[in-house]
Amino acid sequence: QVQLVESGGGLVQAGGSLRLSCVASGRTFTNYAMGWFRQAPGKEREFVAAITWSAGTTYYADSVKGRFTISKDNAKNTVYLQMNSLKPEDTAVFYCAATEGTRWVPPSQIRAYKYWGQGTQVTVSS
Repeated sequence: QVQLVESGGGLVQAGGSLRLSCVASGRTFTNYAMGWFRQAPGKEREFVAAITWSAGTTYYADSVKGRFTISKDNAKNTVYLQMNSLKPEDTAVFYCAATEGTRWVPPSQIRAYKYWGQGTQVTVSS
C-alpha cells in the first residue's frame, strides 16, 4: 500500500506560479514513477506530468511543456510540480499518483497508476 499526501494548491493570478508537493509513504518498492493529473469540473482526469524514481525521466502533457517542471527528492520520497505562467485553463483539482507493479507502462498513461492522493485545488484567476 502506498499513501500519497498533496499540498501547495491555492489561488493565483494568471501568469503566477505555484509549487505542489506530494509525499509518498508506505510500501513503495514496486513504485517506479510518480505522476500529476488534473481534473476540471465536467472534464475527465488528464495527465499533466510524470517522473521516474530511478533515472528521473520526465514526461509532460503538451499543454504544460515549457511552463511546468516536475522534480523529485528521493531521500524525502517527495515529488514536486513547479507551475509557472499559469493560465485560467489550468484551474482544476490536481492529483498526485503512484504507479505500482513490475510491468512497465508509460507513465503518461493513466492506466499505469494504482494509488492516488486526495487532490489539491488550483485556481487561476484572470
